[in-house]
Amino acid sequence: MDSLPELKRADIEVLHKRILQTLPKCKVWFLDGKDDQGKIVSNPNIGYGLQTIKYADGKTKEFYQIGISANTTGISVYIMGIENKKHLTETYGTTIGKASVTGYCIKFKALKDIHIDMLEAAIRDGVQQTTSK
Repeated sequence: MDSLPELKRADIEVLHKRILQTLPKCKVWFLDGKDDQGKIVSNPNIGYGLQTIKYADGKTKEFYQIGISANTTGISVYIMGIENKKHLTETYGTTIGKASVTGYCIKFKALKDIHIDMLEAAIRDGVQQTTSK
């Protein structure tokens, strides 16, 4: 995180603390973005919570419920495991502020551009949906 520009690092730190307040007993993951062979496959990210992902072939994998990552244009918040891929867009897309909302990702330039209370609501919503499976 030290390699991030100061404002983006500050936003990530605020977001990290806010998620830990929202999910106080959650498991915290730190992923460096590398696969098993050491190849970079994603931006480094921090994950929160725990869910078991079930694949079509029957295999399962433990993974986080919420993830945050800095990227070239800002910050991405991943809300993993929601089955209805339209849910985030339909529920939070028009109320969250200046953000791009997809089936599992809320991407924004800086925290000042969004309504953090709506982001927290989306995080709580996602965790509730993936905890009750």
